[in-house]
Amino acid sequence: MMTLIRSIAPELVVMTVVLVGVAAAASAQMPAPDDVAAAPADAETMASGLAHKVLQAGTGEQHPGPRSNVTVHYTGWLTDGTMFDSSVARGAPASFPLNGVIAGWTEGVQLMVVGEKRRFWIPASIGYGDRGGGGGLIPGGATLVFDIELLSIQ
Repeated sequence: MMTLIRSIAPELVVMTVVLVGVAAAASAQMPAPDDVAAAPADAETMASGLAHKVLQAGTGEQHPGPRSNVTVHYTGWLTDGTMFDSSVARGAPASFPLNGVIAGWTEGVQLMVVGEKRRFWIPASIGYGDRGGGGGLIPGGATLVFDIELLSIQ
């Protein structure tokens, strides 16, 4: 499982990834969406550069806050279509606090309600920056594409 966590270094915030069980996800590749290379014209783009579009409307009414704990299913790709992680492929959702993940996730998941599925295009500036992550799976400067389904808010 790849958990997207944030580490604080004395001089800067460094986005890091903790990898557990990536081999299982990699062996069950999820096909990349047709629009993985760039956000389509119908995607909304936030001031931060985060682009998103709703794939499936949710049934919930509440949005998570920046410190909420959430349970999600997700798949992440690079813009060349390479899948680098997927809770869907592992068959196990992931749970974590929104204040402990990359900024693009913190911002994006707060837009969602339970049951909703969205696609996000996360620029490096609110992803892993120029350093990259995932033990080389995510190169520096990479835009990340995620399909995220919000299962619950704790």
